[in-house]
Amino acid sequence: MSSSTTSPPPPPPQLVDECRGVLFVYSDGSIKRLSKPSFNVPVHDDGSVLWKDVLFDSVHDLHLRLYKPALATAKLPIFYYIHGGGFCIGSRTWPNCQNYCLRLASELQAVVIAPDYRLAPENRLPLAIEDGMRAVEWLQAEAVSEEGDDWLKEVADFTKVFISGDSAGGNIAHHLALQLGAGSPLLAPVQIRGYVLLAPFFGGIVRSTSEAEGSKQAFLNLDLIDRFWRLSITIGETTDHPLVNPFGPHSLSMEKADLDPILVVAGGSDLLKDRAEDYANRLKNWGKKIEYVEFEGQQHGFFTIDPNSQPANQLMQLIKSFVAQNSS
Repeated sequence: MSSSTTSPPPPPPQLVDECRGVLFVYSDGSIKRLSKPSFNVPVHDDGSVLWKDVLFDSVHDLHLRLYKPALATAKLPIFYYIHGGGFCIGSRTWPNCQNYCLRLASELQAVVIAPDYRLAPENRLPLAIEDGMRAVEWLQAEAVSEEGDDWLKEVADFTKVFISGDSAGGNIAHHLALQLGAGSPLLAPVQIRGYVLLAPFFGGIVRSTSEAEGSKQAFLNLDLIDRFWRLSITIGETTDHPLVNPFGPHSLSMEKADLDPILVVAGGSDLLKDRAEDYANRLKNWGKKIEYVEFEGQQHGFFTIDPNSQPANQLMQLIKSFVAQNSS
């Protein structure tokens, strides 16, 4: 007689990382990603702003969402809003992003462009930054094409473009500012007039004071910050990588960089606050046209978490003033 034994089945993969109830990374390398956020927020669309989706990168199936005031009669500035999410989560379709873009288009009386980009860990940096550049190059192609989107051309002033980014989007906006330079000559006839960095997502090996002493219950706490970087930067790299730390040991100096005006915004209770303030102060000391505004007591993403709060309203007026000042 002979006996045979069967090997026990392998253990099921274990959850290794989780982000905001949307992204799940397992021990076998598999990834589960939900298309919708874990929070339920209604979209406040009263019809005063029109919007539609456009494919801007067919190779990677990337879309952007265009917004414009329904009653626009004059040429309007263009305002990019690049969403946040630690390079790992988020989308132009999420209700918090859509609500903020609807309000930006209405309050600024601007054409708003909200592009998606490839997310980590499936697509690690610098791919998100490359996608941000493609989204801007798409606008240049629209500006010069005789077959461009009439919906856009009817109201858009391609010589008055502003690029804003929220958190990870602020990091992307920073890198676009460096690559494009003042006046964005490579994008002609498109002209960038300024950048708005909303709580930009920067990092570094040495903890800042706000990171080290920030609340563990913060909306963006240190554990989540570290998780986002671990999942988004190239495996084997550290948070002193130039894409993460603008002033790291391997980063090129920005002292001689020719930059358009930049507005940097941070919440006083945001763990990223010190890095945003240091960024603005260093550039200002080098003679760049930089404005830094801190909203006392506010958390990371306060303007999208509660877009109708007094601080969010104040920020909207600040952005509106920045666009007006740099449009002439």
